[in-house]
Amino acid sequence: MKKSEKSREELLNELRAEYEGGASIRALVAKTGRSYGSIHSMLRESGTTMRSRGGPNHRSRRASVS
Repeated sequence: MKKSEKSREELLNELRAEYEGGASIRALVAKTGRSYGSIHSMLRESGTTMRSRGGPNHRSRRASVS
């Protein structure tokens, strides 16, 4: 098993900052090489407020734009 260079706490803080800065979970998956589920779990563990599903083109958001 590969030992991470960063502590888990550092990784959680980094992931949270990037996600709250607008990065998607999929972008964090690509950057870290971890699974979608593990990134999602780590974000939840760090206390991150999760965004709703769908991204910028999600229909429920577009419906409110006039």
